[in-house]
Amino acid sequence: MISPHFYAATSGRRSSSRSRHKAPKVLWASMAIIGLAVAGCGTATETPTAASSSSVAVTSETSSAPASTSSSAAAESMSSSAAETSAAMSSEEVSASAPGMEGGSATPVTPVLSITNADGTEITFDKIPERIVCLTGLCDDVLFELGLVPVGTSTPGLLALPEYLGAESASITSITGSFGGEDVESIAALTPDLVVGLAGAHDQMSPSVVQFAPLLLLDVTSYEDSISYLRSFGALLDKADEQVIAENSFNASLAKAREASSAGGLKKMKALTMYASGGGTGVNTSDDLLGGLMSEIFEYPWPNKGGGWDTAQAYSTEEILAVNPDIIFIQSFTADAAAPKYSQELADNPVWSRIAAVQSGKVIEVDTALWTAGRGPRALSLVLDEAVAAAS
Repeated sequence: MISPHFYAATSGRRSSSRSRHKAPKVLWASMAIIGLAVAGCGTATETPTAASSSSVAVTSETSSAPASTSSSAAAESMSSSAAETSAAMSSEEVSASAPGMEGGSATPVTPVLSITNADGTEITFDKIPERIVCLTGLCDDVLFELGLVPVGTSTPGLLALPEYLGAESASITSITGSFGGEDVESIAALTPDLVVGLAGAHDQMSPSVVQFAPLLLLDVTSYEDSISYLRSFGALLDKADEQVIAENSFNASLAKAREASSAGGLKKMKALTMYASGGGTGVNTSDDLLGGLMSEIFEYPWPNKGGGWDTAQAYSTEEILAVNPDIIFIQSFTADAAAPKYSQELADNPVWSRIAAVQSGKVIEVDTALWTAGRGPRALSLVLDEAVAAAS
């Protein structure tokens, strides 16, 4: 089993240049980990994996192919449903929070039949790709925001959430295999025009996948990256109207969260987000997507410790106590729903019990599909809402 730090390393913020072709690919790996351990049922699961740890130590996703024109009636129906749901929810959010929105209205993208891979190369199409397989929740999230649905997904739990497709998601093919090691034959059987994965997790699948479809690897380490991909997909799929609505909606959600943080004094509240699986844990440091998002509304004193992916996000329980967070969000990855959550496993630990968040009842177990796999504008908006509500 891969260390949870692999996940930590793959989700860490890039170097200050922030250019995608120079992005380190370490952190996304932790997901491949739990893909096997947690997914037990055979469906690839985008989750971090943890290695064993001592005591309670927190050591814890260039080829091109012509697009297919075929699509099922079910997919068309779900795309319509996704468009209506996304537009309705986004319009309400923007209307409610528009006064505090940063930067005004989003600029609509210009349609273009190309998109940039994580390594900086361009993938070019003869026409708009219609059949897209998502091997990362970021892809599912962005497609949903644009009023579309994938023909296959490795994160069915995300699309099954009521804020996405709900019960309708059952009609979408679930890709089997572990995260980062999805079954290539099942992907090929869907005759995709485009397969979307994560840099650092799906690179090794490229030689096989590009035999039947281009493989686009995404590298997202901040909410700005998520918005950038929303715009890139909006341009590729000719969905500028939907892109503007979704982008404005996220901007409104972020502004609303910041306003709530200011009004409620949340910047004086020390927060921590962490993940746990298989006896090991890791901390989402301030330079990864989730940690960076939390730093927008809380005090978030969890720097990357450096030294490689196996130590970058390794904080012991004693180190957590030293910082003494006021609120803790935990992503517990378990083999089955009946298994105890990480907060339950730590209940009798004397060091853990001294932490302020534990003593005040501010330890929140969160939905891993949303908080870990989502990564797109809608998921991040929902995470902000949940975090503010839990802290208020």
